[in-house]
Amino acid sequence: MSDKEIDKISGTETTGHEWDGIKELNTPLPRWWLWTFYACIVWAIGYAIAYPAIPLVSGATKGILGYSSRGELAASVEKAKAAQSVFLDEITATDVTDIVADEKLARFARAGGASAYKVYCSQCHGSGAQGAAGYPNLNDDEWIWGGSVEAIYATISHGVRYDADDDTRLNEMPSFGRDELLESEQIVAVANYVASLSGGEAQSSLLSEGHELFTENCAACHGDEGEGLAELGGPALNNAIWLYGDSSVEALVAQINAPKHGVMPAWNAKLGDNVVKQLAVYVHGLGGGQ
Repeated sequence: MSDKEIDKISGTETTGHEWDGIKELNTPLPRWWLWTFYACIVWAIGYAIAYPAIPLVSGATKGILGYSSRGELAASVEKAKAAQSVFLDEITATDVTDIVADEKLARFARAGGASAYKVYCSQCHGSGAQGAAGYPNLNDDEWIWGGSVEAIYATISHGVRYDADDDTRLNEMPSFGRDELLESEQIVAVANYVASLSGGEAQSSLLSEGHELFTENCAACHGDEGEGLAELGGPALNNAIWLYGDSSVEALVAQINAPKHGVMPAWNAKLGDNVVKQLAVYVHGLGGGQ
């Protein structure tokens, strides 16, 4: 007579384990599941023998195949660098204007420039090159120092007001109020005239005096009509693009009194001429390059 207990509801043999009136049924795993499990164990042992797998004190087992994912990555990187070197060498030997004219080379330079931009330029000019207060927008066609690819290349190479570079872009607006170059009433008159150039609100009674003062003190850098002079780094004043503040008389008075001067690093020494060329081509192609 068998001493095995059979569950009355399911008809399955029990294991004899019982807890709080609940008895465990003896239901074996399916054979296919067991064979799959055993196969996985065999596979794992074989994998541990063939590939690096078991940690040791100062490393890990190498595996009989000698495979290394890091080695494979290094080989892939070297292969990619070898493929890129042809273009990189050509960029190094080619003038930046000729790079733009060569579509195949320009496409490679734009891709490299886009990558470098995200690392070195987006912090100030924005991830979309839209700029911010004090940092120029690179998508439009308004350029303080010129928007040709040669001008952009020179600006990136040597920076703006960057003391460590002897060839840096340099032009500083005088502090007309702080240095007492103009009286406060004259500064207000100039501010009203400048505001009028871009269609801002201005007192008409001050425009004549402001125009005269602008011609004497400001036109040499900003142009006779406030159109700007890129060769001198004088921003245009006759549009709605303002690097600091806006076209309100109050904001203009503050800038004329004690102007803000931005600083851009010279990137050639840090990145090298090749990367600077790629950046110049990329920025020039954003849509605002002249």
